Amino acid sequence: MTDATAQTQAARPPRNQWWDVWDQFKTHKGAMAGLIFFIFIIAAVYLGPYLWKIDPTYIDIRARNKGPSLAHPFGADQLGRDILARMLKGGQTSISVGLTAMGLSLVLGTFVGVLAGYWKRLDGLLMRFTDLFLALPLLPLLLVIIMLFRDPLRAMFGLETGIFVLIVFVIGITSWMQTARIVRGDVLALKEREYVLAARSIGTPSRRVVLRHILPNIMSPIMVSATLGIANAIITESALSFLGLGFPPDFPTWGRLLFDAKDMIQQYPERVIWPGLAISLTVLAVNYIGDGLRDALDPRIRGR
Repeated sequence: MTDATAQTQAARPPRNQWWDVWDQFKTHKGAMAGLIFFIFIIAAVYLGPYLWKIDPTYIDIRARNKGPSLAHPFGADQLGRDILARMLKGGQTSISVGLTAMGLSLVLGTFVGVLAGYWKRLDGLLMRFTDLFLALPLLPLLLVIIMLFRDPLRAMFGLETGIFVLIVFVIGITSWMQTARIVRGDVLALKEREYVLAARSIGTPSRRVVLRHILPNIMSPIMVSATLGIANAIITESALSFLGLGFPPDFPTWGRLLFDAKDMIQQYPERVIWPGLAISLTVLAVNYIGDGLRDALDPRIRGR
């Protein structure tokens, strides 16, 4: 190695783990395509209404059941509401539900998994509690919870906010179990590592050991679970809305658009295609991102 090469390498800033993760992630073509599409759909649904300023709840009787045109690129529904505007607003709602419910599920799953994995006396109790939730029929449980608490929350928070809080809560508390199991397994392995045993041997408090030595080293499965949790939450919200138990009729989501279009699928099949395609492509993109993260965060793959 020449002196110039050595000086050049010394002048470079040190690379951390996340640069290596990004380099590996970039080699996954599906993950990069998914990331690009997900960024595009986020920009479209959150910035699109500033460009396409038609009110998604505005009823234009003269435009009822009209096909795609310059005035209505995706057409208009049976009430004359612009489908493009409703798609953009529905995307905001569906993706917001997915992100928020994923956050709640991730917090619950990580909390239970860390407790069960690090404190042995809690392991049996928490894992049986997790098994109980895994054994519950989730869709009937979701329907019962929504029917019982929809009206009280609507009165407490208002119509739209109350339904949003309820759906996020219901999805979050019924989707944390897999994350808890994954985190528990990783914590069980990590707490026997030398650096954790050394920290405990010098009297480091358990809370500090978990925060400084355990959590940073289980970010890989947590991040993968987060991406997959977004996809599952979007699908669950769409299913609830399709069953008519989600947001009210005048508050669009992608699932609600499917519900509104199902009775006219033979006459106007495109009304099912637009929201169905948005749900499918978004979920597919998020799943590809999760696959790319899983490969990039796995040191055995990253080291090849």
